[in-house]
Parts: sequence; C-alpha cells; structure tokens
Amino acid sequence: MLYTYFVKKVIQQSFDHVNNRRWDELLRAVVPNVHHRFAGAHALGGERHDKATLRLWFERLARVLPNLNLKVNRILVKGWPWHTTVFVQWDATATLLDGDNSYFNRGLHVITLRWGSVHVLDVFEDTQEVARGLAAQAAAGLKEAVAAQIVS
Repeated sequence: MLYTYFVKKVIQQSFDHVNNRRWDELLRAVVPNVHHRFAGAHALGGERHDKATLRLWFERLARVLPNLNLKVNRILVKGWPWHTTVFVQWDATATLLDGDNSYFNRGLHVITLRWGSVHVLDVFEDTQEVARGLAAQAAAGLKEAVAAQIVS
C-alpha cells in the first residue's frame, strides 16, 4: 500500500533526524499539544504535553547521550490517514563519557498519527539501562544526566 510505504519512509527519516540532532526537521510533523511519554524515574523520564517542552527534552537527550545512535529494525503501520498507529522497534547504542561502549537498549515507539502529524509518542525501553547510562554520565561529571525530569 502506498500510504504504508510513505509512512515508513517518514518514520525512518524522523529517526535519522534524531541521530543527526536535526530538531527543527524532526518537530515539523509534531502537533503543538503532542503527548510524549518516556518511562523511568530518571532525567529522561516523564511526560510532556507540548511541542516546546518536547524540544527541550530532545536537546537534553543530545547533551546527556551525545553519541546516541538509534537503529530502526522494524516499522509496522496500522490504520488510515485520519488515525494511524505506527510501531517502531529499534536498538540504541552509545559510548559513555568514561569510554564504556556497552550502552545498549532495545525499545519500541508507539506513535499515533493523524493526517501525517504526530499526536502521541510513547517510548518503551529498558529503563534500568537508561538509568545506568545516565548514572555513568553523571559520575563522569555530566550533572544534567541526573537532573529533574523535563515535564509539562
């Protein structure tokens, strides 16, 4: 189906934008009252309900895991243009500030699109691995890695 092909291409491109820290391009398709959930009791956890706060969150992500790389393994698209659910299975890798390159996380994004715009973005990952990575970054001197959550 042509619609599915288009959605998969756009979603892959959005992950490329994250990997290349292109926030303007990434957020172009996000509605002003987006709902973003990232599980965990750490500096990246919490919920955001607006585009401006989501940008702040992505900027923090880039600072606390500066060489994070997301590799998309699978994209599943369900629904029609007026209400589409997208499942994105991915692997994340990073080398931490102390030189440890063992950071690995496997996760799933569940994205709700309406007419091509992102309305809901739920992220499910190994929260213990995120907390471990952030603790290592803080121990190496990056205090923002243990800062309060960015929420709205």
